[in-house]
Amino acid sequence: STILACRPQMAMLHDRWRQVSGQAFGRWLAALGEIEALGALAAYSFECPNDPFPEILESGAVFEAEALGHPLLPRTHCICNDLSLGGGGTRVLFISGSNMAGKSTLLRAAGVNAVLALAGAPVRARRLRLTPLAIVATLRIQDSLLAGRSRFCAEVLRVRLLLDMARSSPPLFFLLDELFQGTNSADRRAGAETVLRQLVDAGALGLVTTHDLALTEIADQLGARAANTHFEDRFDGVQLASDVAELD
Repeated sequence: STILACRPQMAMLHDRWRQVSGQAFGRWLAALGEIEALGALAAYSFECPNDPFPEILESGAVFEAEALGHPLLPRTHCICNDLSLGGGGTRVLFISGSNMAGKSTLLRAAGVNAVLALAGAPVRARRLRLTPLAIVATLRIQDSLLAGRSRFCAEVLRVRLLLDMARSSPPLFFLLDELFQGTNSADRRAGAETVLRQLVDAGALGLVTTHDLALTEIADQLGARAANTHFEDRFDGVQLASDVAELD
């Protein structure tokens, strides 16, 4: 009975608090979220003292890394790579190779380190220089039975977002994993070339992985603004080794 008698009083107290402080509740949550994020970045810096802080450039579109790796991979298994985009050179890099060669892992490593750098955290690289960038990826795009949307439709919608963002500031850093894999090779080649040409013309830079070697011909159409690279895997009789350690 005592509990039942308290309920109206608690309700009135709650309503009084809501009228006085309710409007500030969203700001309190935002402040707590920022404190938690800063604490997580500080913990990463403490646990990885060998990871350097990046150099943030003021203008242009640049992503230049030496010995870039994924921070979630153990150092003993992480195969690092150099990557240079923008700054008057290559703006889009096409990455071909077999399954488990490390193509998607390189995209993840570039994206995660870019996010860490722009958040003020250390990065998993020997050296990283970049300008402020808007980072968008097409990794792990899924279909939706509830929304009546196929994977190809979901990817098209994401690519439309990329094109819209490329026209604004800061410059776009795109990470495209198996672009337009849900359609035939001819349409895939034509669509990918149109999209990538618009992105590069808008000043964006990024990475594109593919199993379709026809897409690698797009680099010739884009001239000096694009380049091809290939990841190989090797079997030494015991285990499979690749140019980048693949995440499980």
